[in-house]
Amino acid sequence: MLKALAASPQVTASPARRDTVSGVRRAALAPVLAVALGLALSACTTSSIDDAIDIDPAQGSEANIASLSAVVDRNPNSPEAYNVRGTAYGRAGRYRDALADFSRAIELNNRFYQAYANRALVYRQTGDQRAAIADYSKALQINPQYDIAYIGRGNVYRVTGNPRQALRDYERAIQLGSTNPRAYHSRGLIYQADGQHQRAIEDFTTAISLDSSAPEPYNSRGVSYLAINDSFNALEDANRALRIKERYAEAWVTQGLALEMKGDKAKANQAFRRAYQLDKDLTVARDGMNRTR
Repeated sequence: MLKALAASPQVTASPARRDTVSGVRRAALAPVLAVALGLALSACTTSSIDDAIDIDPAQGSEANIASLSAVVDRNPNSPEAYNVRGTAYGRAGRYRDALADFSRAIELNNRFYQAYANRALVYRQTGDQRAAIADYSKALQINPQYDIAYIGRGNVYRVTGNPRQALRDYERAIQLGSTNPRAYHSRGLIYQADGQHQRAIEDFTTAISLDSSAPEPYNSRGVSYLAINDSFNALEDANRALRIKERYAEAWVTQGLALEMKGDKAKANQAFRRAYQLDKDLTVARDGMNRTR
């Protein structure tokens, strides 16, 4: 039943009812709008589309790492070999080993800017944001055209509460002609947190055009649609995100808020309940369940 809500036409508004909230309903829905804005601020620091390491069973498998270790043994002075194995360690969640390999690659070639950026990413994963910024900055010192490092450093600035510096890095990556959707999605999160929802929507839309397989930009755009009282498009985007990733708690919250805004409390409650099942720490889901009970 809950799975069907993600894609079912039963929870999709017809174009004829594509109205926004106004007047008396706006006052009644003030709690919903407040939650939507809170989601926007939360997304600015918790988005999972940024350059976090995805655990990849294939690349991080013992067999793959053993194969790459054989390459390192045959080429002990190859920085590229250590960099590739370090990436596999990162995919496996073996961050200490990954750091050791990236550091060895840098020892062998201190201008290996990709290895600096890779090590910065592992530092991010282990919570050492200062070291991550230092490594991203070193990568950019070596190659000022490296858009991935601007995006990565921008994400560190964003999650550590430095939106102005983050915005500068995202804009620099975009000026360089980056086609990385993270640049646009991340800049959109900055605009969203600043209340510039139309600009945020434009950036999320660009991110989607560059990679339509990622659920996060759809959900982020849905949050901004909620913030401007557009429940129709918010629901559409939440549904799209859930078709891509069913176990996406935040998207279930977005769907619930859109349904609540439309006055469908029964289905909203189901969506909030699903979100809470997936993430018991998601207080907005618990509060939504209580509001729509």
